[in-house]
Amino acid sequence: MIRIITIEREYGAGGSGIARKLAERLNWKLWDQDLTSEIARMARCDRQSVERLEERVDPLFYRLMKVFMRGSYERSLPVTGLEHLDADSMVVFMQRVIEGAATAGNCVIVGRGSPYLLRAHQDAFHVFIYAPLEEKIRRVRELGKTEAEAVELVNTIDHERATFVKKYFGKEFPTRHYYHLMLNSVVGDEVVIQTILDAVGTLNHAQSQPV
Repeated sequence: MIRIITIEREYGAGGSGIARKLAERLNWKLWDQDLTSEIARMARCDRQSVERLEERVDPLFYRLMKVFMRGSYERSLPVTGLEHLDADSMVVFMQRVIEGAATAGNCVIVGRGSPYLLRAHQDAFHVFIYAPLEEKIRRVRELGKTEAEAVELVNTIDHERATFVKKYFGKEFPTRHYYHLMLNSVVGDEVVIQTILDAVGTLNHAQSQPV
């Protein structure tokens, strides 16, 4: 039975909002900003620690860290909790938190490498949300960004995510065969959510049938 749904997404495709609505529909725990907060808590971060880290590590890694830990594009939160965090320890923290969430089950996990970290879990269902460029720009502009800001964010965030995934997981972003569904959000959030629910329901039903 499916107890975990991961939602990976292109920046601006609405994946975080879709994940939130999906979790509400299922009455499951949403791990999005809470996951970021838990990673930060485990790493025990403050602003001065972030500043020290920025001076000590490759600036590209620091930018990737901000992108990766930002979570949903709806709220650009400051990166905190990085006192002892470097590339290797961050992946350890992420794996620990995500594995804990998966063990508890009945949850929707947004990004943070969850499709890669949970690829061996038979009770996990992995979804990738994408959208045409103009749709992503439209969604980001609805958050109050200018046209230029939206274009810049859409053009850079996924490139940095891809660089991060390649460097620390050794995979492409997205690695298509890791996903059960890849959905274009231009059809509307409700259609995407219902498609996921239908697919999970069908899969659960098939798994419950005697062989």
